[in-house]
Amino acid sequence: METPNRVPDRSTSPTPARSSAPEPSLAVAQRSLGDPTARFPLWPPLTGGCPATSTVGLPYPLEIDYDYDRVPTDLFTRPAAHGLERWAPLLPPLGSPGLGEGGTPLVALPDGVLVKDESRNPTWSHKDRLNRVAVGAAAASGARGIVVSSSGNHGAAAAAYAARAGLPCAVFTSPSVPPAVASFLRAYGAVVLTVPYESVKPLMRRIADEFGYQPVSSLTSSAHTGHPFGPEGYKTIAYEIFLDLGEVPEAVYVPTGYGELLFGVWKGFHELTLLGLAPRVPRMVACEPAAAGALAAAIRTGRPAAQVPVGPTDAYAIDCAVGSVRGVVAVRESGGAALTVTDEHMAAAARELAAQGLWVELSSAAALAGLRTGALSHDGPVVCVATSSGFKDIATGRESPAPMEPDWPAIKALLA
Repeated sequence: METPNRVPDRSTSPTPARSSAPEPSLAVAQRSLGDPTARFPLWPPLTGGCPATSTVGLPYPLEIDYDYDRVPTDLFTRPAAHGLERWAPLLPPLGSPGLGEGGTPLVALPDGVLVKDESRNPTWSHKDRLNRVAVGAAAASGARGIVVSSSGNHGAAAAAYAARAGLPCAVFTSPSVPPAVASFLRAYGAVVLTVPYESVKPLMRRIADEFGYQPVSSLTSSAHTGHPFGPEGYKTIAYEIFLDLGEVPEAVYVPTGYGELLFGVWKGFHELTLLGLAPRVPRMVACEPAAAGALAAAIRTGRPAAQVPVGPTDAYAIDCAVGSVRGVVAVRESGGAALTVTDEHMAAAARELAAQGLWVELSSAAALAGLRTGALSHDGPVVCVATSSGFKDIATGRESPAPMEPDWPAIKALLA
């Protein structure tokens, strides 16, 4: 491409105001991560993985391909705005309204580490970016509703964006879902289903077949595939980091379960290189709970995906027994790494963030926990993605402070 390889110059004259309607998407096809030559029409979304390259033991996810030669030259120099509409040319068609997702801040810690605080999204997590795109795809493709399996953040976001799109939503979740998430689901009118775990995917398929609902979480068991359009929403995190920093960070640490977020952020930076705007991608560092670590196992053994036993952990949002090809691609293509962190590591990182005014759930602190292990060294800027609010933790809201007498010596002792 002819676009200069440099950070966009935002000192030029203001861009003229644009209409609120999203620009046309430049998405052209679905493409297998198992074989990039295996391409399929953009519609309908292939929610069961790649039909050509997947095997029984290894389902391959799909990604979305774009006509990059037609990306508007001013896309990365426009005034900042909330909502993924700004990035419409580099996203699949946004088939339903948004909620002002995105535009989350980079917060600097005292030692210069930058935290991308995704808890500022409408339902307090990064999953809003995924669901803006995936639920929009369901609406655009004529789905009669959406169905999702989630332990927390994904279900809350899916219910919110389904309500915004005017679609019914069914959420399979755990009886021990955190109180804040349960409140989200009730408020948005989702049908909440709590069945044994092994029954979830067969029932999701039946709901899809009989009710015409579109799944926005994975239907495959031996490895994760998920909705092909959803991770495209995560690319916008990379775009925002790049614009806020004015450069590519040396590394981005990401809390990792199935690897969709990790892949999306990597792909966003990769696209910046394709467009000639950035010279490289940062090292992508996956941070998983030590009680699981499917991606770390895949990287260690050279496999495209792995399955692992899951031990006890309070990092319920990322304690995944299966990985996905997406995570392996992101680590391999960026020269990154996959780290595992204990609950104690995450708790210490969460306390460090809280001391700086950032309250995150335990899983959300995995990125900073991975950095603080000191497993990798860095010479340039480092960004840690914090995925969700402390309101989403399992214990939050279940303990209230004990009443006390208005006794000044006791109060003074506490303050001292």
